[in-house]
Amino acid sequence: MGDERAVNTLDQQEQTAAEDAASKQSFVMKCGGSTLAALPDSFFEDLKQLQASGIQPVIVHGGGPAISENLEKLGIDTEFVNGLRRTTEAVLDVVEMVLAGSINKQIVRRIQQSGGRALGISGVDGALIQAQPVANAAEVGWVGDVTQVQSDIIQGITAMGYMPVIAPVGVDASGQRYNINADTAAGAVASHLGTDRMIVVTDVPGIMKEIEGIKQVLPVVTVQQIEDMIASGDIYGGMIPKVKAAVSCIQGDVQEVVIVNGSEARVLSRVLQGETIGTRIVR
Repeated sequence: MGDERAVNTLDQQEQTAAEDAASKQSFVMKCGGSTLAALPDSFFEDLKQLQASGIQPVIVHGGGPAISENLEKLGIDTEFVNGLRRTTEAVLDVVEMVLAGSINKQIVRRIQQSGGRALGISGVDGALIQAQPVANAAEVGWVGDVTQVQSDIIQGITAMGYMPVIAPVGVDASGQRYNINADTAAGAVASHLGTDRMIVVTDVPGIMKEIEGIKQVLPVVTVQQIEDMIASGDIYGGMIPKVKAAVSCIQGDVQEVVIVNGSEARVLSRVLQGETIGTRIVR
């Protein structure tokens, strides 16, 4: 009996060690659909090299501009309420079609063209991303908050040697779909995987501030400093939603988010090697 308990304890220790190793060898990357589409081939080459070295990227993507473009083509009205797209069932059909369909598969194709191995899924598949209505659902419709992420599905995909490419559509126990903000989804995925750092790939070099008349990238900023810089006007225009999006990824176990420009050479490898590049946002 004692031997059996000892074996069980060893099995549990080995499983925990394997899970720890898996979390250290993977990282979560969030990127907008339009940003990903514009990234150079070298970015996907870097992804492939990381995968070949045993590091498994987990990608969560958005696709707002493509959703808006398709809604317009189909003559379906869309509006935003405090930054969230008001999502009716008709809008939700297009959201799922664009995110889980065209954009997801475009990313998978580009990874595979570079020699990488990718598998595209949405949060509906296997109830990967479970959701509930947001607090102001009466205003915004079928927009969801993440309640649970089935991290074992992600770990299973990476164990098979594929990088998961996740479209942020959620589902509840009744089968109702939800439009999930990509940044919120990415933060939840990272947190449930036990990842303490996320990489947000954008088309800007980081958060910039004018110092002695010269615009410079800030290497590290806190969430409070970002709020102060938005209030003072140091962060303005199109940079505000990018920064707010990165901040919304800091949740649960996620302690910091690194904003980088995806067109920088070997940007992912350099971040993972600890190089100071882009802007680290910390709690």
